[in-house]
Amino acid sequence: MSASPNASAANVDPGELRKFDALAARFWDAHGEFRPLHLLNPVRAQFIAARVPLAGRRVLDVGCGGGLLAESLARAGAQVTGIDLAPGMIEAARLHAAASGLVIDYHVSAAEALAQQAPAAYDVVTCMEMLEHVPAPAATMVTLARLVRPGGAVFVSTLNRNLKSFLLAIVAAEYLLRLIPRGTHEYERLIQPAELARWGRAAGLDLAGTAGIELNPFTGAVSLAAGLDVNYLAHFERAGAS
Repeated sequence: MSASPNASAANVDPGELRKFDALAARFWDAHGEFRPLHLLNPVRAQFIAARVPLAGRRVLDVGCGGGLLAESLARAGAQVTGIDLAPGMIEAARLHAAASGLVIDYHVSAAEALAQQAPAAYDVVTCMEMLEHVPAPAATMVTLARLVRPGGAVFVSTLNRNLKSFLLAIVAAEYLLRLIPRGTHEYERLIQPAELARWGRAAGLDLAGTAGIELNPFTGAVSLAAGLDVNYLAHFERAGAS
């Protein structure tokens, strides 16, 4: 898989894009198809806030969806830009931010195009639950590295690829408990932590820390954990002066 894509070409699977865009109107229903994201969001925001100061920082959320994480980071004092290639998601994000009295700069834009227009423009770049949905995740890591300033931070969340994650995140979550729509994840696209770390190094990003996320589907309890067996977060730092 190439780590040096044409920066002007969007790294997107049209089928995946249509799948999520079709659900945009229901994004903010905390009991609907996106309930797991609503449950996971507080611990993701906690992981980020514990590792970097957010007040006054320029933050970019790549693949922002309807704006869950973007709103949490804005409430923490960050100057947030959110980008997504699904127009319906961006519309949902704009409407919800306006209703919540939050100022967030949302755009229908590819990360690759923004990296050309504004390289190294952000203090923090986040990319949650997106890498496993793009054709070339290693190339996306290169783009994330181009967007963050030297010394800045990149935060990624994704799903591990192993038997446990297959059973919990696909068989149980999609087919047995129906927490998320069937077909949300494809096992072959899930990403092992060692792969993610390798792609980060190739992009000029140093791995600064990781944490697993444990979700109890029956109680809705979510917590950070040491194990990276299923859902996990990774914190990278771009080499260079802070």
